[in-house]
Amino acid sequence: MKPSVLTLALAAAFSAAGSAQAQSSVQIYGLIDAGVDYTTNTNAAGDNATRVISGGKNTSRWGLRGAEDLGGGLKAVFGLEGGILMDTGAADGALFKRQAFVGLDGGFGRVVLGRSFTTTYDFVILFDPLGYAPNYSWATSSNATGSSKYGMTTAFDNLIKYSGKTGDFKYGATIGLGEQAGSSADSRKYSVAGSWSRGGFSAMGAFEQINANTLAGTGRRDETKAFHAAVDFKNAVVRLTGGMRDYKLEAAKAATPDVRATTWWAGASYFATPAVTLTGAAYYVNVKNVAANTDADPIMYVARGMYALSKRTDLYLAAAYAKADNGKLVGLSRDDAGFGNTQKGLTAGIQHRF
Repeated sequence: MKPSVLTLALAAAFSAAGSAQAQSSVQIYGLIDAGVDYTTNTNAAGDNATRVISGGKNTSRWGLRGAEDLGGGLKAVFGLEGGILMDTGAADGALFKRQAFVGLDGGFGRVVLGRSFTTTYDFVILFDPLGYAPNYSWATSSNATGSSKYGMTTAFDNLIKYSGKTGDFKYGATIGLGEQAGSSADSRKYSVAGSWSRGGFSAMGAFEQINANTLAGTGRRDETKAFHAAVDFKNAVVRLTGGMRDYKLEAAKAATPDVRATTWWAGASYFATPAVTLTGAAYYVNVKNVAANTDADPIMYVARGMYALSKRTDLYLAAAYAKADNGKLVGLSRDDAGFGNTQKGLTAGIQHRF
């Protein structure tokens, strides 16, 4: 009898372990993007440069994500994600600079804690004709050359983030705790957004506010606010996208002027074949609150072609031209400054997702 009981006990244990494993999952994933880039006006001497770059179409990254079924439709979820510089093999910032969160997912939606992308970012990126391409898009952050990038915040530290869906509506909110003693509002960050989709049409609205710390003796703090609105239409042949961001920095110091700008973008994609996509886009920043005839008002034109070698591997070729008014400097990239009032770029690359 004893061997039989032992056999049954072991069988039950292995069965329970197998059942637990079936209810939990951990996935390694990533996106590897590298290319060759040619850019004009890359230094004060006006020289051009050819470089191997990381992330011409999307930022290279790797990560771990997982879920555990807790029963009753409730899941525990987590995510860890870091950036990769493909040209050198180095980490792009801290190990999990992009995301590090844990939370719960159920019929109520999803709530996570840690570091992650903001709600505004999650929604705006879906309405960018170039999909937040480092080369070349200003939908989430304009060129890096100006005194202010007139953009939005990609991710929050110390966040509590909620996302949900009801019918055709998606919505979410994020708060990044400031964690400052004496004032819970100092360094605090907010982000809310919602979208509606039906058929091939979608519309979106989003708002974020970023607080700095209160200046001693003034009772005031810098506050940055960014409002977004966008629409998108897509069918089997074309995609049409348009959007805007109204940006305002309210300065704490009375002698410091506020900073304001409105960014507009529009784009069209043509799905020539199941493998070939052709995209054209334009981004324009209307700079405000500056002296007459001194604003840059930069504009960028982009053309990109993509060829899908498979469901996970794409080749791409993108060309862009940017210019600024009144002799101001302009750059194509949200990361690298330009050194002339015009800049041209050409990027060819390959992207693989796993």
